[in-house]
Amino acid sequence: MSLPEPLRRRLGSFSRTVFTDSRRTGPRFPGDRADNEIVSSLPLQMSLYFNVYFFPFWWLSTVVMLQLKYPVLSDYYKFILVTVVILTSLIEIIRLYLGYMGNLQEKVPELAGFWLLSLLLQLPIILFLLFNEGLRIQPLERSVNIIFALFLIFQVIAAFVTLKRMVNKLATHFRLNEFDRLEEHPVHDFYSLSKEGSAVSMAGRGPC
Repeated sequence: MSLPEPLRRRLGSFSRTVFTDSRRTGPRFPGDRADNEIVSSLPLQMSLYFNVYFFPFWWLSTVVMLQLKYPVLSDYYKFILVTVVILTSLIEIIRLYLGYMGNLQEKVPELAGFWLLSLLLQLPIILFLLFNEGLRIQPLERSVNIIFALFLIFQVIAAFVTLKRMVNKLATHFRLNEFDRLEEHPVHDFYSLSKEGSAVSMAGRGPC
């Protein structure tokens, strides 16, 4: 299972625009080829691994606390909390899948999708659950939401750094391929062909 191709192209374009380091024009060392550079992040992968085991505990704690305090909540907050729990659960499943795919297989669109979901959707939702006192926050809820927020903050930072490395690796790989093509077909060959073409053209015209 992978992202739809139009979405992959959009995320890839977004990643090249945001994460490309224009100051880096090639490998850092002469023997450092882009093909041999591993850019997957071990800290990010460890964070995702522990996040996978933590999320069921967070979900169970949130659902139990919601059931206990549901009668004392206003209708407004009842609707919000139920919607937030459902939305967070769906986002988290997609987010963790994209994080695993993007980091382990070094896929820029998937990792960019993971980063955007973490920063723009999941983190604001968890901060809302953590700081909105109108939700009648219980100690267990506050504890698990703090841990969840720490996971998200670390993953946003780690994914940002990893995305920059991946995009720069792809850019370096592209430049090296272009350089290899120029070595196989030097520029002077092009000029010599142009001169020969001009000579043939002049000879075909003949004297006026």
